[in-house]
Amino acid sequence: MLAAVAAAIVAAAVTRYSSGVSHVVAFAFATLALAGDAWVVSFSIEHVGERLGPATTGVMQATLANLPEFFVVIFALNAGHLLIAQTALVGSVLVNALLVLGLVIIVGARRNADGVMKFSPRLPNDTATLLLVATFIIVLVALANTSHDSASHHIKTISIISAGAILAVYCAWLVQYLRGVEPRDEPRARARISIRPALGLLVAAGIASAFVSDWFVHALEPTIHTLHISQQFAGLVIVAIAGNAVENVAGIVQAHKGNSELAISIIKNSVSQIAAFLYPLLVLVSLLTATTLTFSLAPVYAGALFGTAVIIWQVTGDGEATVFEGVALIAAFVILATVAGFE
Repeated sequence: MLAAVAAAIVAAAVTRYSSGVSHVVAFAFATLALAGDAWVVSFSIEHVGERLGPATTGVMQATLANLPEFFVVIFALNAGHLLIAQTALVGSVLVNALLVLGLVIIVGARRNADGVMKFSPRLPNDTATLLLVATFIIVLVALANTSHDSASHHIKTISIISAGAILAVYCAWLVQYLRGVEPRDEPRARARISIRPALGLLVAAGIASAFVSDWFVHALEPTIHTLHISQQFAGLVIVAIAGNAVENVAGIVQAHKGNSELAISIIKNSVSQIAAFLYPLLVLVSLLTATTLTFSLAPVYAGALFGTAVIIWQVTGDGEATVFEGVALIAAFVILATVAGFE
């Protein structure tokens, strides 16, 4: 598998710098390389975190798995693609909280004889709280822009202050969450590689993600025009799914193995980090890029984020989920993707 990932990255590099190659072909190889690089991160973290519990491993997985997403947004902002950067971040939350979580619940529930996937309710409830905190400022900014009041003229300043406040909330939660971690009680397979090679793969994957993300963004705009798809759909669906391939695969695999706590931890930590860490962090980092990112989103996406926070709290807040609830989450994502396709 590592050889296949390396081949995909080489192919993406060749198509990026070769003249006469279709942008669609270059985009396809860049997408494969981005997903492959994400798999390497997932594979490495699974072995680095072998001695850790599901909570700590989930945090590590979500943090490093968001490297491709971080670079994609940075390069998109530098290229002036603000809409793609915004919808990619929103899409990442929606993809993980609705589509991937729905698949994880279906796989996990079907694996159990009673058809119910069981897990600790603490992280799902915390995730809903963090998502609501992040959504709070997005909804306020959307209302200010819609009413054209005096606050609408200071969105950049409001976003910077709010970003710092949300990051403080996330850090306070993370410290409390990791301190309260209980020893793992789920069986874990023996590591196939030692820690040193795993760390080496992590470093290599982190470096590769910067280059691959640049190639991905470079081919994205021409591909959008060639395939006649909207920027909103590209960011909300294509970029979000490709940039979150780690969570897409790792969470489902862990649910299939019966590791319910780890599967939920991977997905929920990713949602929390994107909404309450990655997005506000990128708001601050974007002050150094050609285009500044703020919390100003179209009202439809502000509503989608708020609705998603309520739905995932309702579905997972009691520590149990069934196939029906997994299907409901996926249906919600399909509806949002359809709306984005006509934006």
